[in-house]
Amino acid sequence: MEAEARAKFEAAAKAKAEAEAKVKAEADAKAKVEAEKVRQADWVRGLHLFAIFVATILGIILRPLPMGAVAMVGVGLTAITGTLPIGDSLSGFAEKTLWLIIVAFMFARGFIKTGLGTRIAYFFMRLLGKRTLGLAYGFAATEFVLAPVVPSNTARTAGVIMPIMRSLARAYGSNPEDGTARKIGAYLTVTCFNLDLIVSAMFLTAMAANPMTQKFAADFGITITWNSWFVAAIVPGLVGLLVIPYFFYKLYKPEITETPEAVEMAKAKLAEMGKFSMPEWLMTAVFSFVLVLWVIGEKTFGIDGTTAALLGLALLLLTGVLTWKDVLEEHNAWDVLIWTGGLIMMAGFLNKLGMIPWFSKVVGASMAGHGWHFAFIVLSLTYFYAHYFFASMTAHAGAMYAAFLGVALTLGAPPMLAALVLCFFSNLHASMTHYGTGPAPAMFGLGYVPIGTWWRLGFIASVVNIFIWVVVGGAWWKVLHLW
Repeated sequence: MEAEARAKFEAAAKAKAEAEAKVKAEADAKAKVEAEKVRQADWVRGLHLFAIFVATILGIILRPLPMGAVAMVGVGLTAITGTLPIGDSLSGFAEKTLWLIIVAFMFARGFIKTGLGTRIAYFFMRLLGKRTLGLAYGFAATEFVLAPVVPSNTARTAGVIMPIMRSLARAYGSNPEDGTARKIGAYLTVTCFNLDLIVSAMFLTAMAANPMTQKFAADFGITITWNSWFVAAIVPGLVGLLVIPYFFYKLYKPEITETPEAVEMAKAKLAEMGKFSMPEWLMTAVFSFVLVLWVIGEKTFGIDGTTAALLGLALLLLTGVLTWKDVLEEHNAWDVLIWTGGLIMMAGFLNKLGMIPWFSKVVGASMAGHGWHFAFIVLSLTYFYAHYFFASMTAHAGAMYAAFLGVALTLGAPPMLAALVLCFFSNLHASMTHYGTGPAPAMFGLGYVPIGTWWRLGFIASVVNIFIWVVVGGAWWKVLHLW
C-alpha cells in the first residue's frame, strides 16, 4: 500500500511539474512573441525617427529656415506622426547640460555688456603686443580666458576678437583692398580663427554643441563633467595654443613683425575705458566663483556644473549686472535651446530604439580583425575629415557623433577616451574650410586670406592639430589612465 501511495504521489507530482513546465513554456513563448512584437514596433519607430532625423539634419545644413525653426519642425513631426509620445518629443529640452550652455550665454552677455571682454583683449595686447607674434599670443590668451563662459565661438571671435584685430591691422596699413593684406592682417586672421577652434575644444562650455556631444556620450553610460573635459584637454590644448601662432608665423609670415604701436594703441584704449567699473568687478567676481565651482564644486560640495551656472546667473541678476530684459534678449541662447534640445532628443531615442546599436554592429563587423588602436584612428580620421561636407559643427556632431561613438565602443576602444577624442575633434575639424563654423564666414569675409590659401592652410592646420592631440594628448591621456 505504501509503495502504491508513493507511486501515485510521484505520478501526481510529475504531472503537476509537467503542467507547470507547460504553462511556463507557453508563458515564455508568449513573452518572446510579445518581446518580438515590441522589438519590431521599436524598429519601425526607429526607422521613422531616423527619417525625421535625417530630414532635420539636411534642413540644418541647407537652411531653408533658421536652424531653430528646422529643429522645431522635426520635434513636431516626431509627435504628430506618433513616432514618439509628446512627453518624449519634448524631453530633450529638460537636459541639465543644455541649460548649462544656456546660462553660459548669459555670462557672455555680461562680459560684453560690462566691457570686460574688450578690456581683457586690450590688456593682453598691451602686455604681449610689441611684436606680431606676441599679438597672436595675446589673442590666444584672450580666447582662453573668455572661452569658459562664452559658449558661442562666433560671438567670442567675431564679436570680441575680430573688431580689435581688424582695427589693429588697418592701423598698420594692412588692407585687403589695396594689396597690403600680407603686412599683418592675413596672418592675424588665419591665426585667430584657428585659435578659436582650439579653445572651443578645451572647455565644455566653449562651444554650443559641446554639451550635445556630452549628452550623446551619457547615452552610452559615459559621464563627462566640466572638470573631466577640461583636465583631458588642458595639455594638448595649451600645446596647440603655443604651437599654432608660431607655426603660421613661419608658414605664412607677416611682412610686419615689430608692432610697438600696438602697445600704445592698447594703452590708449584702456585709458579711454577708465578704471574698472563696479559691474566689471561684479562680473569678474561671479565668473571666478562659478569657475571654481565648475572645477571643484561637484567633488567638494556636491554642486554640479549646471547648478553652479544657475547660481552665478542668479547673482548677476541680483547685483544688477544683468537684467531680466538682457536674459530675454539673448536670442542666441534660446535658439540653441531649441535646436540642441531637438537633436539631443532624436539621437537619444535612435539609440534607445536600436538604430545606433545596429549601425555600430554592422560597421564594427566590417572592421573586425583589426586592433582597436588602428580601427579607432581610422574611425576618428573619417569623422574628422567628413567635415568638408558640413557647414556647421552642430550638424556634423548631431549627424555622426553618436553613431561613430557606438562603433568605437563596439571595436573595443576605451569608452572615456573614445568619447572625449570625438568631442575634441567635433571642434578642431572646422579649420579646413571657410564655411565649417560660424566664425569662418565672418573671418574669411574680411578679405585678407584668398579662398585657395584658406583651404590650404586649413588642411595643414588640421594635420598639425591631429598630430598634437593624438601624440601629445595621447601621452597625457595615458597619464590620466584613459587608455
